Amino acid sequence: MTFEYFIGNRYLRVKQTFISLITFLSIAGITIGVMALIIVIAVMSGAESEFRSRILGVESHVMVMRYGSAFTDYRRIIKDVEKIDGVETASPYVFSQIMLRSSSGVSGAVLRGIDPGSAGQAIKSLDKAFLEQRLTKNQDAGTSAFVPGIILGQELARNLGVMENDIIYLISPRGMIAPVGHIPAMKRFRVTGLFESGMYEYDTSLAYVHIKDAQSILHIGDSVTNIGVRVTDIYKADNIAENIAANLNRKYKTGSYWARDWMQMNRNLFSALKLEKKAMFIILTLIVLVAAFNIASSLIMMVMEKTKDIAILKAMGATDKSIRRIFVFKGMIVGLAGTVLGMCLGLAGCILLEHYKFIKLPGDVYYFTTLPVKLEALDVFVIVSAAMIICYLATLYPARQASKLNPVEAIRYG
Repeated sequence: MTFEYFIGNRYLRVKQTFISLITFLSIAGITIGVMALIIVIAVMSGAESEFRSRILGVESHVMVMRYGSAFTDYRRIIKDVEKIDGVETASPYVFSQIMLRSSSGVSGAVLRGIDPGSAGQAIKSLDKAFLEQRLTKNQDAGTSAFVPGIILGQELARNLGVMENDIIYLISPRGMIAPVGHIPAMKRFRVTGLFESGMYEYDTSLAYVHIKDAQSILHIGDSVTNIGVRVTDIYKADNIAENIAANLNRKYKTGSYWARDWMQMNRNLFSALKLEKKAMFIILTLIVLVAAFNIASSLIMMVMEKTKDIAILKAMGATDKSIRRIFVFKGMIVGLAGTVLGMCLGLAGCILLEHYKFIKLPGDVYYFTTLPVKLEALDVFVIVSAAMIICYLATLYPARQASKLNPVEAIRYG
């Protein structure tokens, strides 16, 4: 151990009550700041991950569309899409805005016509067997009294006042022209299932029917409006979407195909979450900054108290660099102690929140009933690094003032 670290270690154990109190408050401030940063950032990362998993449980990773018309040759296009690198599955969809009417209410909804066999692999919030049981079996009835099935979001069913096996009417804007004007198409459906995705926007607006029923009521024949694609790496969905559109336009020599990935379709939500995460990081870093001022003030008082010691060291041959190193070492030890303690308490808090879930949230207000926690190594590294850099910067001014001390003047007047 060099003499700089030896003396810095001795100064850490100084017995002056006031300086010791400021040192303790500095450690406590850094501990609280780092702990709060780790817990809050972990909760916000958990919320982002929870939103992403719930959205991708209902939405496709990439949605392929065609300008101006539906896909009449969608089976061939699906085969072309599935040959592209990074594509896992592709499924046909029929999307449309509709009205649903029950005996006790009316509500707007988004109709999704799906093929249960292929869409069951793409819609993670709905089991493939569930879809086939509730939708496919209704296609085999073939009687005049046959009523096709429809699966509603729980909130949508609650708004309509219906339960399973109730009859509702689906009203489509694509009807027929009569002497009295445009007449919307109407068809009876039986509620064969309810689903809950965990996202209020989806649960209050989505209705699933078999793709053949959707094609029939929308009068689009054997065609679909969208092709949903799931990819192997969700974070490369934007590049895969560009490849899909480019390959289709090049092969069919047209510019009518385009694709959107899940990040584009939910850009506002995830941009807001990232902005809040950055804002919380900046705000909570101020706690560490305040604690760093305590480190600076304790070092300044230490320099004033140890003026004669510094003068003697410089008279014995200690360089300015050595004097700076003594006080930087003392300040960094205080910062390291607070940072390590705060990191340990923060990690412990995250583990307790994730395991015991003792903080409950009202389910009718928030998307989740407990705080979601996702601890990422990169976030912890950034927080710890930021705290140590702030502590290091706080030591520079007192250490520089100590190194500039004139030993002759200090001994004379010290």
